[in-house]
Amino acid sequence: MKDNRVLVTGGAGFIGSNLANHLAADNDVIALDDCHLGTPENLDGVDETGNASGPIEFVDASVLDDDLPTDVDVLFHLAAYSSYTMVEENKREATRVNVEGFVNTVEQARKNGCDTVVYASTSSIYGSRTEPSPEDMAIEAHTCYEASKLARERYGEYFGNHYDMRLAGLRFFSVYQGYGGAEKHKGEYANTVAQFTDDIANGESPVLFGDGSQTRDFTHVDDVVRALELAADHELDGIYNAGTGESYDFNTMVELINDELGTDVEPEYIENPLPVYVHDTMADATKLQAETGWVPEVSFEEGVSRVCDPYR
Repeated sequence: MKDNRVLVTGGAGFIGSNLANHLAADNDVIALDDCHLGTPENLDGVDETGNASGPIEFVDASVLDDDLPTDVDVLFHLAAYSSYTMVEENKREATRVNVEGFVNTVEQARKNGCDTVVYASTSSIYGSRTEPSPEDMAIEAHTCYEASKLARERYGEYFGNHYDMRLAGLRFFSVYQGYGGAEKHKGEYANTVAQFTDDIANGESPVLFGDGSQTRDFTHVDDVVRALELAADHELDGIYNAGTGESYDFNTMVELINDELGTDVEPEYIENPLPVYVHDTMADATKLQAETGWVPEVSFEEGVSRVCDPYR
């Protein structure tokens, strides 16, 4: 993307700040965040108070507000309560942000002439699968979080059909970067790669649910940023998976981290405390690849190495 005016909601969050920082090299970027989950310091040239001295304009606002800065060419809507636990503990507010906030922001963008929207959905709606999950498989909502993201997809369908807008929903698979990137502020909600690496680097045992055999399609944030940008460039419409098509179990992840750090920290295994838990994920991203040429470039081994670099 070049020479576009762009709004990234959730712009001070993990994925949003990586996207905003990347796009700012060639575009006018507005990063909007209410700082409930994000922190302005994730943005290049923005301090903890939100004052900007670099290329990104930071706006401290909620996606539920009126008069959002939606006079843009492209809207990247990433603002959301972004995990099962986070949503279950705040059902009403999380549903408002995830669903009403989406409708509010897209509607304001539409009225301002923006017809290209790329937004975040979730791979959690596929449930537990050891085989690649295609976008057209049958899906169900088993949590409030999943229900809110499915509602977002349906409202995206509505805006597309009713107003002839182009809206691409990306179902992310286990996006990670590490505390050396923009994940640290997420704390207990950060990806397990970041959490386990920090634990092991500090000589603490990472806590694994069950026997550690659960698997994830770990996707580096750099690859997700490229997927988001390409979705906008190609004005995609519909639902797309963004994942590598490969899965690693948690025991293997711990081994890779130990190998990279030269440590030998054993994990602690506990009974899974969550009533709903996805045990395995794997993406089928052939649709995104076919329409944009996107392929993941960061292998999991390389990604783990990057996460470990600050601790060496």
